[in-house]
Amino acid sequence: MIYTKPHYQIALTQLHGFGSIKTKQLLQSVENEAAIFNLPLKNLAQQTGFSLNVLKKMKREEAIQESGKLLDLLEQHKIEFIFYTDPRYPRRLKQCEDAPLMLYTKGNIDLNNTRFVAIVGTRDASEYGKRICSELIQQFAGTNIVVVSGMAYGIDITIHQLCLQYGVETIGVMAHGLEIIYPQLHRSTAMKMLEKGGLISEYPPTTKPDRENFPMRNRIVAGMCDATIVVESKVKGGSLITAELANDYNRDVFAYPGNIFDENSEGCNVLISTNKAHLIRSGADFLKKMGWDLEVKHPVQRSVFPSLTQEELHIVRLLETQGQMNIDTMAMQLNVPSSALSVLLFQLEMNGLIASVPGNRCRLV
Repeated sequence: MIYTKPHYQIALTQLHGFGSIKTKQLLQSVENEAAIFNLPLKNLAQQTGFSLNVLKKMKREEAIQESGKLLDLLEQHKIEFIFYTDPRYPRRLKQCEDAPLMLYTKGNIDLNNTRFVAIVGTRDASEYGKRICSELIQQFAGTNIVVVSGMAYGIDITIHQLCLQYGVETIGVMAHGLEIIYPQLHRSTAMKMLEKGGLISEYPPTTKPDRENFPMRNRIVAGMCDATIVVESKVKGGSLITAELANDYNRDVFAYPGNIFDENSEGCNVLISTNKAHLIRSGADFLKKMGWDLEVKHPVQRSVFPSLTQEELHIVRLLETQGQMNIDTMAMQLNVPSSALSVLLFQLEMNGLIASVPGNRCRLV
C-alpha cells in the first residue's frame, strides 16, 4: 500500500506510549512525518535523542496500518481533520504545550477567527445563570465573536442554544468522537450548530465519552480562546478546571459574582476573590474590559410571536405599556411568585421576545 501524508499524520496520533508533547519532539528532529515510520529505528534514535528501547515500543507498523482504517472512517462520516502543522490549526491553541496533534471537525468552522470566547458553567444551571447567559449572548450578536463551550448540560447547552437563537457562531468541543453526541438529548442542537459553527474533538470518530476525556477536553476550550467566562460554578468541577487552565495559558478569565450562600456561585466567587478572574456584571462589562466594545452591526430583531400561554401574554402586555421593568416590581404587579416569574421570563428570552438589562430589569426585544 502507498501511504500518503494524511496516513502518516493520523498514524502519529496512534503511536503507543507517545502523547502530543513527545510526538512533537519527534517531529522537530526529522525532515517530515514519513521519516518517523520509514527510518531504521537506530537512525531515528540518533536523530531524535529518544532511546532505542522507547522507540521499539511505539508500534509504528501497527499505527500506520490503523491510519488507513481511520481515514476510510473519516471519509465515510464526512469528518475533516486538521493536523498540528496545518495552517488551519487554531493558532491560539498551538501556543499551548499540551495542544493535541490532531483535531477532528464537523461544520462550517474557521478556527482562526478574530475573536474566540469560552463560556462555561455548572451543569445545574439556575434561572440566574440562564439569565446571565441570555444577556451575554445578546451582547455578542452582530459582532465577530465565536463562542466556544462543551455541549454539557446546564450552562454549556444554554449558551449553544442562545447562540443559535441570536445568530452567534458557536463551537462545541466534544470529549468523544464526532459520530457520538453525548448527551443524546443535545443531538438536535449539535446538528443545527453545523450550519454556523460546528463541533471539534481530538478523538477519533467512534471514541466513547469516557470519564477521563472530559478534563482533557477543557484544555482545548481554554487554549483556543482569547478569554474564558465562568457564568455560574460550584467550587469543584470542569468550569474551574477550564478557568485554571486559561490562567496557565495566560488567557483572560472573567466570572460573574453570585450569592455567597449559593453553591452554584461559590466557584465564581472564589475565582474573583483570589484574583484568578475579573469580576463582570454584563456582556458590556466584558466587551469593555477586552477592548471589544464596538457597535453591534446587526441589532437583534424580535422574532415572530410564538403561541404564548396566558401568563406569558400578561408579561408581554405589561412590558408593552411600561417599557423596561424591574423584575421584582413586575412580580408584584402580576401577583406572581418571583420563582415562577423567572421561569416564564427565561422562556420568553429563549423565544426572542424579551431581553435582560442591568439593574434586574427586562424589556421587550
